[in-house]
Amino acid sequence: MQKTVPLALLLLAACSTAPKPAEKPMEKIAYPETRKDTTVVDDYFGTKVADPYRWLENDTSAETADWVKRQNAVTQQYLATIPFRDSIAHRYEELFNFPKQGAPMMVGNLFFTYKNSGLQNQSVIYVRQGLDGKDTVFIDPNAVDPKGTTAIGLMGASKDDRYMAVSVQKAGSDWQDITLWDLKEMKAMKDTLKWAKFSGVAWWKDGFFYSRYPEPAKGTELSAANQWQKVYYHKLGDPQDKDVLVWKDDKNPNLYVGVSTTEGEEFATLNVTTGTDGFEQYFFDLRKGAMPTPSTKWTPLQLGFDHKTAIIAFEPKSGRFLVTTDVDAPRYRLVAVDPAKPEQANWKDVIPQKADLLEGVSTGGGLLFASYLKDATTRIFRYNADGSGEQEVKLPGIGSAGGFDGKREDTFSFYSFSSFTDPGSTFKYDYATGKSELYFRPELKFNPDDYQTEQDFYTSKDGTKVPMFIVHKKGVGKTGSNPALLYAYGGFNISLTPSFSTSRMILLEQGGVFAMANLRGGGEYGEEWHKAGMKDKKQNVFDDFAAAAEYLVAQKWTDKAHLAIEGGSNGGLLIGATITQHPGICAVAFPAVGVMDMLRFQKFTAGFGWVPEYGSADNSKEEFEYLYKYSPLHNIKPASYPATLVMTADHDDRVVPAHSFKFISTLQQAQQGSAPVLIRVETNAGHGAGKPTSMIIDEQADKWAFFFKNIGVVPKYPVANVTAAAH
Repeated sequence: MQKTVPLALLLLAACSTAPKPAEKPMEKIAYPETRKDTTVVDDYFGTKVADPYRWLENDTSAETADWVKRQNAVTQQYLATIPFRDSIAHRYEELFNFPKQGAPMMVGNLFFTYKNSGLQNQSVIYVRQGLDGKDTVFIDPNAVDPKGTTAIGLMGASKDDRYMAVSVQKAGSDWQDITLWDLKEMKAMKDTLKWAKFSGVAWWKDGFFYSRYPEPAKGTELSAANQWQKVYYHKLGDPQDKDVLVWKDDKNPNLYVGVSTTEGEEFATLNVTTGTDGFEQYFFDLRKGAMPTPSTKWTPLQLGFDHKTAIIAFEPKSGRFLVTTDVDAPRYRLVAVDPAKPEQANWKDVIPQKADLLEGVSTGGGLLFASYLKDATTRIFRYNADGSGEQEVKLPGIGSAGGFDGKREDTFSFYSFSSFTDPGSTFKYDYATGKSELYFRPELKFNPDDYQTEQDFYTSKDGTKVPMFIVHKKGVGKTGSNPALLYAYGGFNISLTPSFSTSRMILLEQGGVFAMANLRGGGEYGEEWHKAGMKDKKQNVFDDFAAAAEYLVAQKWTDKAHLAIEGGSNGGLLIGATITQHPGICAVAFPAVGVMDMLRFQKFTAGFGWVPEYGSADNSKEEFEYLYKYSPLHNIKPASYPATLVMTADHDDRVVPAHSFKFISTLQQAQQGSAPVLIRVETNAGHGAGKPTSMIIDEQADKWAFFFKNIGVVPKYPVANVTAAAH
């Protein structure tokens, strides 16, 4: 909801012809009192570590709820003093209010599309008969939940195109309810499956395989460790208690497991992992009609957790699997594997490793589409099923693209393309001719051609060259004092590629600079780049980020007084570590839903799955020592920290909010400067996915108001903009 302020205040902003200094900074804030429990001390291999705010880990206690209420009150009181906060909110609402539409999902002759008219809290799922048919509402999440906090998504249709599985997630939680729809009758079925998380559906015969956890104890749904995930088979029409157990591991509770089926239901594939890094890959022949059981011995394709080997398709003509792997190929390759001879010695290259990273391979129309990253931007090549006939698919520009997948008999598919300053378009792609045809392009409230993107390479502390995108309005020069935001992630093999953010336009249209650094730990250059930022090498990530900030200042894109840094989740850890190691590196910091307690993250919800990336203080003295050395929570010392707005949510069951609660409590005690260090706790929201539009607008307006106030700049807005806001 938009907040209102007197028109006079809005017109003050409207009359500004250039950014000018904000009002005198506030006096040091009186933060809410946070109880310290000095009796909580852990012993890690002989090192005593105090944890005085552990009581904040109890997310359901009245004391924690009261603490959150008092912290939010101080934060909102501070934000309410910023006179241009509401003009930012209105401008962001204007920018956000354009029709959005995803690429269609083809199910037989039905085409499903997510659409948002502009400001709807959740996108509506539409369906049409035939590509040229008329759209009708399939599911409107806004009608299901008028508050807008329920996210609904399509999980996939049965092989005969008769049934659709639909995921329902409430208040931002990762927990999924899996529901079923009959596409012939166009109505919901009675089937509802509870306690699924990180699960897909793998259709076979008259049902599907899926993964779920045991029902958690009441009151622990959002914090308890997720353990003992199992695979079940659900037959359509049956109640969940009749689902058949397919796979379990009674010895290791901390495994993620999932099953997929090949396009023709010839094989089931089993993926087992200890976390977010390498995984084991198995397969089971379904052609005899029997279903696997807990005692079934699946055929191994890849054992151990040191590699990423995944079956992406089965080719009936050749009788071989198509498999992506990093075995002997840190930038990945595509190989063909005979199910009767799955040993690695028998693997045959279909698309050998290249100089650029093979990010993934899609199949459709009997073709292969390989997506490569060249310095963190997408390149697409198409091949015949045997890897011959390479052709590059010409994309609209330098950016990010994805799609091209379909069934073997399909004649066309869709793909999307986007960049930093363009939310992108959807194209229809003809498999036979290789021609692209524009299918949908949004009408925007700004001109993307007014902005430009550069890519620089800077030198990190150890001499490593690191790429960074720099985005700004044309004509913005290196003044040495431009408002600037530096964003990064640096972990989990995740590649940051050009992507559009409406929120970012609030900065860019004010003559600001946005920078995104592709740090080690990500996947931009393959496994070697990833491993250079994992475990005991995590400090490389923080060094890369600090060097990026120093580069922006040295190149006079900005200075420390006008620079903000931002990251979320693993990126929130990055921001926490950066300001504790370099308190004076910037003016403003935004750590969002961050992993701040590196000694205890593995004890909550899905945290155990990050141990392959980070290590664990429970594993060894060596791992404890390097985690303790950079853990943001444990490295806060008395200092003058930048203005910091920690952001989290009460239903975040990925990175539990206790990380942020404990971090801000410690930071408020240690802050010696006058800059505010505050926390913003969203209610009925989670890690970020599925957040309603109204929450996004309020959150981003608060963020940018906090930013501009603490760099001493008043943003300017046209009179027409704020006059409209007054009504």
